[in-house]
Amino acid sequence: MAANQIISGVAGRYANALFDLATEEKAVPATAAGLAGFQSLINESTDLQRLMQSPVFKTEDQMTALDALAAKTKLSGLALNFVRLMCAKRRLPALSDAIRSFQALVAEAKGEVVAEVTSAEKLTAAQLKDLGAALKAKLGMDVKLETQIDQSLLGGLIVKVGTTMIDDSLKTKLQNLKVAMKGTG
Repeated sequence: MAANQIISGVAGRYANALFDLATEEKAVPATAAGLAGFQSLINESTDLQRLMQSPVFKTEDQMTALDALAAKTKLSGLALNFVRLMCAKRRLPALSDAIRSFQALVAEAKGEVVAEVTSAEKLTAAQLKDLGAALKAKLGMDVKLETQIDQSLLGGLIVKVGTTMIDDSLKTKLQNLKVAMKGTG
């Protein structure tokens, strides 16, 4: 399905190798949970993002910081080894993409599809349930929602499933209206 298109490049190769190893060791759920928790840390910390993206930091410094975070968050097992390997190979800039690719492989193995939902404000449980049900009816399979907030959208949603994107944000509607009005003068 669409997951195969997501899983490519460096991040895809690392994710595929991790998924094969986690499957072999029967550690897919624990690995997925550990990586999801670590991805949450990445999303919340601009300092961590800078540490991972910048080539200025030495591998040893990055490893020390990651080990400290792992101890604090109880990241262990294959998930910890994966993060440490990405660091050792100077692949930290691709870590978030590798985690996303791994999660897509896990979802595909469960018969699910991952939908990335971006909204202007946090969605309620009822809204997430309704959105999940609508996507399940449209796609014909279970949908795992990954949410993020982008206040610049002003309102509405952007939903990405594989290579398909539905942009129903107020920001885009206003931009389209602005372009349309320029053409009528």
